Amino acid sequence: MAVPKRKMSRSNTRHRRAQWKATAPDLVTVRVEGREARVPRRLVRAVHRGLVDLDRL
Repeated sequence: MAVPKRKMSRSNTRHRRAQWKATAPDLVTVRVEGREARVPRRLVRAVHRGLVDLDRL
């Protein structure tokens, strides 16, 4: 694991941490059994196979 050689200031630490942002997943409209639902792109195949319950999303 990398270890810093010098202490990082509070200002620099907070500035660095502020750059990490969570992004919402891309939602895709999927039609299954006559119903339309918006699901994350990574779950589209699971929805088509019936592995994901659309009522719980």
